[in-house]
Amino acid sequence: MADPDPRPGGDKPAEEAAPTSRAPGTIKVGSIAGSDVLVTPSWFLIAALIAWWMGEPIDAVEPGLGWLKYVAGFVFAIVLYGAVLLHEAAHAIVAKRLGYPVGVIMLHFLGGATAVEKEAKRPRDEFWIAVVGPLVSLAVGAAAYGATFVTPGGLIGLLVMALCATNLFVGVLNLVPGLPLDGGRLLKAGVWAGTGNPNRGSIVAGWAGRVLAVIVLLWPFVLGQVLGGRPDLTDYVLAVIIGVFLWSGASAAIMSGKVRLRLPLLVARDLARRTLAVPADLPLAEAVRRAQEAEAGSIVTVTSGGEPIGLVHETALLATPEDRRPWMATSTVTRRLEEGLTLPADIDGEALIQAISKKPAPEYLLVEPDGSIFGVLVTSDVDAAFRAGA
Repeated sequence: MADPDPRPGGDKPAEEAAPTSRAPGTIKVGSIAGSDVLVTPSWFLIAALIAWWMGEPIDAVEPGLGWLKYVAGFVFAIVLYGAVLLHEAAHAIVAKRLGYPVGVIMLHFLGGATAVEKEAKRPRDEFWIAVVGPLVSLAVGAAAYGATFVTPGGLIGLLVMALCATNLFVGVLNLVPGLPLDGGRLLKAGVWAGTGNPNRGSIVAGWAGRVLAVIVLLWPFVLGQVLGGRPDLTDYVLAVIIGVFLWSGASAAIMSGKVRLRLPLLVARDLARRTLAVPADLPLAEAVRRAQEAEAGSIVTVTSGGEPIGLVHETALLATPEDRRPWMATSTVTRRLEEGLTLPADIDGEALIQAISKKPAPEYLLVEPDGSIFGVLVTSDVDAAFRAGA
């Protein structure tokens, strides 16, 4: 029922199954197209509620079932979530066909979510990944409607009609243009296609989602005061749960869009500190003196052949008393240049954020295409630049 959950991920081939980290308490019930299907404990609560809600209408068409009417209601809940699984599987299959890695498919209290682990590259990819879910729900609803003409009345007829109604409702609801619903992703794709900026699409669709959340929260009041209905406690509880879900998802989309709008401001070359290369065994005091003389904001240790081997950790340097620095080698306050600590000087934007997120460190060495040292990028400088652009 919910939209796919795109997240930045690695450059894995589409056919490779994405590694999954199962959330505590979830139950694996199978896999689809290489993606694990997980059920959260909250699913059992909604299944029990569905069984309870279905008890009265089942009793009306099949009196005398007693407690078995709740068993029938629980079976309907399983069938209904089977349709939700088809909705989510459609997201996953289309995403993989378009070359995007997919993590888990999660079934939960409010429906389901598909973890598409990479942002769409084109508006049309965003469109097709999003629209296929509601189309599947509408197709299931239409098929169930057709089945009502050939199924007997009574319990079977009731359950088939209920399956028709719920899937048509889910399909139409998910086409409403507001994040985090699938329709919000369609709106995002449209704005993206029109402006050339996916982040503006996220912000517009996020605000539409907030409007939808307010409408949902006000629905019981409208039902009672305007339409003359009689909302009960269940209506208010569901309005709050769904409204909060929509508001939080929409707000997250707005925040993500605003963050990504600022990413192009982050250019490693522009943020780099001038660096001084020194031998690893040079006394720390002398290295600091030379750096101050050269007006360098960072120090790199190198081999006798000039190959960089370590980055001076600024925090460790500042924590070293000045009276001890003449007797300490510069290498004692350096971090060895491991894989991921050397970045191209021209890296910027989202690629920069992904690189430092993949290998968190206080400093990174920036090198030119020919391998020569350009400077040092300090993570705190990246954070400050990002906040300044807010």
